[in-house]
Amino acid sequence: MRVAVYPGSFDPVTFGHLDVVRRAAPVFERVVIAVLANPRKTPLLSARERVDIIRASLDAEAPDLSGRVEVEAFDGLTVDFCRTKEARFIVRGLRAISDFESEIQFAHNNRKLAPEIDTVFFMTALEHGYVSSSLVREIASFGGDVSEMIPRPAIRALSTALARR
Repeated sequence: MRVAVYPGSFDPVTFGHLDVVRRAAPVFERVVIAVLANPRKTPLLSARERVDIIRASLDAEAPDLSGRVEVEAFDGLTVDFCRTKEARFIVRGLRAISDFESEIQFAHNNRKLAPEIDTVFFMTALEHGYVSSSLVREIASFGGDVSEMIPRPAIRALSTALARR
């Protein structure tokens, strides 16, 4: 079975992330969205919230992927998580050349750590090329409209999280 892991912080998930999932789903039999629960970082949303938001967003935006896309939190090395899922591929999204420069380093390091696991890059659709989670958080923190950048479940969670601060 061709299994791929799509790791990231997804703080919050964006339409660009969902676009990468849509592109990866036909290529692999199963895609596991792996939400990094790194205790050394301070995300706006907890790992549990991010997992729930992604699941709700998939239900709303991509119900056709049900049963083929899983969402789970993890901590540690991505390649170790891949091994637990019997995944031979890591999926990464690219928006611009600058993404490729950093992603290629991760891909080479992961390949060194786990030669049996390959990284596969998917370009995000042009309309999502300017969107990043950090940009979404910044715009939302100043009261800007992010409804064209993130799914509705993420908007609600982001609003709640920003109000808590």
